[in-house]
Amino acid sequence: MSKAQWRGATLLAPVPAVMVSCGTMAESNILTIAWTGIINSNPPKTYISIRPERHSYEVIKETGEFVINLTTVSLVRATDFCGVRSGRDFDKFEKMALTKESAAHLNCPMIEESPVNLECRVREIIPLGSHDMFLADILAVNVDEQYLDERGKLHLDKAQLISYAHGEYFELGKKLGSFGYTVRKKKKKIRKRNVKK
Repeated sequence: MSKAQWRGATLLAPVPAVMVSCGTMAESNILTIAWTGIINSNPPKTYISIRPERHSYEVIKETGEFVINLTTVSLVRATDFCGVRSGRDFDKFEKMALTKESAAHLNCPMIEESPVNLECRVREIIPLGSHDMFLADILAVNVDEQYLDERGKLHLDKAQLISYAHGEYFELGKKLGSFGYTVRKKKKKIRKRNVKK
């Protein structure tokens, strides 16, 4: 197999396309972030990386909090708009007809239409170059109950989540396996014996 070699770049794909809400219930903003992820399990920690010239940068730096809102097929237009338009010029909640929902631990709003909202408190801001990384604790996770089964198990596969890859949005596709499926022991089939009476 022949491969072309390029200089180091940000071509890691797919990545989440999330809407990050910040500010207060009265004065809020939304920005779309692809540079995000989980960086620790216990305690749960995440990050978002933002260019300092973005409108939300100062808002998050001042308040020390934000909400990561997962996005879906029905939110793809709002996701794109909130990434290319500035909150200095528009009320993005109003423009995209999104609903503000109160968070349990923060003053900034969550996006009600999102299936999962992660409430985050900033612990550290790390300058990296073009972006600064906001390292944060995940204080709470809010899940739309329509994606929970009767036992409380989350079925995000039904949410039609989207991802971002090389400048394009994609709906997540079919399930190929679950964590650990390659080493999981197969269940033995129980044979029924014919019992003569």
